[in-house]
Amino acid sequence: MSQVTPDRLPSFHIMAKPIGPICNLDCKYCFYLEKENLYPGESNWAMGAETLESYIRQYIEAQDVPAISFAWQGGEPTLLGVDFFRKVVELEKKYANGKCIENAFQTNGVLLDDDWCEFLAKNKFLIGLSIDGPREFHDHYRVDKGGGATFGRVMRGARYLKKHQVEFNTLTVVQRHNSYYPLQVYRFLKEIGSGFMQFIPIVERIAEKPNREGLVLISPGSEERARVSEWSVEADQYGRFLCAIFDEWVRKDVGRYYVQIFDVALASWSGMDQSLCVFRETCGSALAIEHNGDLYSCDHFVYPENKLGNILENPLESMVNSVQQRKFGQDKHDTLPRYCRQCDVRFACNGECPKHRFIRTPDGEEGLNYLCAGYKIFFHHIDSHMRFMAEELRQRRPPANVMAWARLRDLRAQGKRRPGRNDLCICGSGKKYKRCCGRS
Repeated sequence: MSQVTPDRLPSFHIMAKPIGPICNLDCKYCFYLEKENLYPGESNWAMGAETLESYIRQYIEAQDVPAISFAWQGGEPTLLGVDFFRKVVELEKKYANGKCIENAFQTNGVLLDDDWCEFLAKNKFLIGLSIDGPREFHDHYRVDKGGGATFGRVMRGARYLKKHQVEFNTLTVVQRHNSYYPLQVYRFLKEIGSGFMQFIPIVERIAEKPNREGLVLISPGSEERARVSEWSVEADQYGRFLCAIFDEWVRKDVGRYYVQIFDVALASWSGMDQSLCVFRETCGSALAIEHNGDLYSCDHFVYPENKLGNILENPLESMVNSVQQRKFGQDKHDTLPRYCRQCDVRFACNGECPKHRFIRTPDGEEGLNYLCAGYKIFFHHIDSHMRFMAEELRQRRPPANVMAWARLRDLRAQGKRRPGRNDLCICGSGKKYKRCCGRS
């Protein structure tokens, strides 16, 4: 095993695209479908046997950690069939060398059935199920190749997951339409049994004309004339979307439902490293591999200028630790505008994802994040609650105590007194206050 040095990452993450950008849906906001243009003339999009084995072997060998996490995405990975992933598991066991192997699998859910879910359950795959809320919000952009609705088929897939007790998270794209209905989206996700939620803002710029590779959704560094797409979430509205869900969660659902951005924020307020790459000071440890073995700096930077090489021609470890990739990761910190460096919530945001840094600061400096205004709204809104939860953690008390604290603050704001020990609890449980929220 290679020795860990300051110039070598002991661990990293790769989003594998074993079927490239090929998908059975035609979601109007998808940024990856057009990546077909990077491989003109390609007819076989399935990752070949040699590439698959080389990737699994190198990915395990290159990391000095006891647990290796594989992530499979697309396009739509279920198009490859269950047997492809049976081979994946077989190869992981072959090269595990005593390490624990974990698998995450992102899907639109349309093709899930008993056969798929029996396999996923048996091999303990963690599923990320893409769903944008109730039918009217989901079907607004997430359509099939004929432009038809997909909600019913996705919900059928969710029922298969629950039938076979497959662990799953929900991945909800926050777009221009559903961003105006935060509580409807949040409550729906709870109703369908999602205990872990990710809310992913979609922001894309459309060039006036395709570049030489045929790509229309351009990178932030592109000098082409472009406009923000009509499906992109508005910055302020994204902040309000998160605030509305947080206000309900912090009073009712802490410890019962988990929202990724809330967990990451609590880590920031507790002085811990963020687990989500977009909020770290630097990046570069989350890459993407295409169906043919091409390695790119990031899932959101699959552009020719961000290609690091191919695993059949260059060792994976050398590309991950290359000067090019190191610079890509460090640039996130080094190109942060002064406006961001002086911001009071920089510790929680760090300029977010470089992909979204294409507007100017109020004083005219380039490189401000398009979502900046929304994040300021959100991080300032949650500050007092996060301070409380962080202190509870430091005192080795459950952060869920914030729910009773928030309800008492609400009472004081309404000019009402604190409940007596024998009064009914303010949470509506029907119990006496002393036997419910009063215990904390």
